Amino acid sequence: MPDGHVSEFADLAEQFQKHRTRLKKMVQLRIDRRLSARVDPSDVLQDTWLDCERRFAEYVADPPMPFFHWLRFLTAQRLVDLHRKHLGATMRSAGAEVSLYSGPLPAASSVSLAEHLMGRLTSVSHAAHRAEIQIRIQEALNSMDAVDREVLTLRHFEMLTNEETAIALGLKKAAASNRYVRALKRMKEILDEFPGLQE
Repeated sequence: MPDGHVSEFADLAEQFQKHRTRLKKMVQLRIDRRLSARVDPSDVLQDTWLDCERRFAEYVADPPMPFFHWLRFLTAQRLVDLHRKHLGATMRSAGAEVSLYSGPLPAASSVSLAEHLMGRLTSVSHAAHRAEIQIRIQEALNSMDAVDREVLTLRHFEMLTNEETAIALGLKKAAASNRYVRALKRMKEILDEFPGLQE
């Protein structure tokens, strides 16, 4: 399917399963930390699958975007609904930290990204020291350009291709690629400060 669309209902389950790992990573990165202990990402994806089945005919009739991006859109809607339902007025304000995304889905916070990096840090066991390192990583991530951070999130953490990232952010492919290279360089500088963090 070179155009990135799925036209047959028979393909639907297979294609959803193909993208499931990346969608799950998206949920893990972007779900509010206050919900992560109560909401299983697999449950979010199950609801997304039901939405996908229900709305597939509408999608096929007039595909507004490539299929994978449509799945991300449906998953994002589920995340937003979850945040509104469980957090309501206590949702993190847009100005609480550097926003990573201007579209209709929760941002992957520096806390979430730092935790994913810290998950690979096995050489530091003392809780206080780990907390100090995590705060320093968060500060370094927050110092990055917001769009660069989002490109990094999409490419490095959510495993999107450069073309998919460009579509998601409305960038030209060359611009998305350049921003990713710049973001990787900055992340390497961050990781070099902590030799136990290996990607």
